[in-house]
Amino acid sequence: MSGIIGKKVGMTSIFDADGKNIPCTVIEAGPCVVTQVKTAEKDGYVSVQLGFDEAKEKNTTQPLKGHFAKANTTPKRKLVEFDPFEESLNLGDTITVNIFNEGDFVDVVGTSKGKGFQGVVKRHGFGGVGGQTHGQHNRMRAPGSLGAASYPSRVFKGMRMAGRMGGDRVKIQNLQVLKVYADQNLVVVSGSVPGAKGSYVILDK
Repeated sequence: MSGIIGKKVGMTSIFDADGKNIPCTVIEAGPCVVTQVKTAEKDGYVSVQLGFDEAKEKNTTQPLKGHFAKANTTPKRKLVEFDPFEESLNLGDTITVNIFNEGDFVDVVGTSKGKGFQGVVKRHGFGGVGGQTHGQHNRMRAPGSLGAASYPSRVFKGMRMAGRMGGDRVKIQNLQVLKVYADQNLVVVSGSVPGAKGSYVILDK
């Protein structure tokens, strides 16, 4: 499975050949450097580690500096392991957006925007308790009953309640590659992808 690390630029829309307006996301994908090639004999499994986005020398630890020196590359901010690529890669090779073609389908993994502490209506889509009349005060967006009082005298695990929302790893599957701009390291995919502008995303071919 081939893939690449990218950074979300933002959203826009384009028109297809039939004149249909398609919402899409622009992603700066690569170039990524192969910083490690793992083998079954040495590491117990097979994978390729890619590095993306330049990092400052002063913010990089000594072990990581040595790790990047083996690949003969500068320090990187983001490291991701991928399952074996379709083609064989060597330490120090560069992966660019050219691995994608227009019409390909990709899975995009990102970290969703953090929403902070939210109630059950926003977090889980609850409809609220009862109506807004009948003398109720301050109960419209309440969670309602959490369980029986006498038995089992506790709240079951997994009960949907208020809490921190967002900041989760989210995968969006089967997004179509609409445009590839190799000279600018940009790829345009249909639909939206999780995360804020400037956040890292992973594209799996």
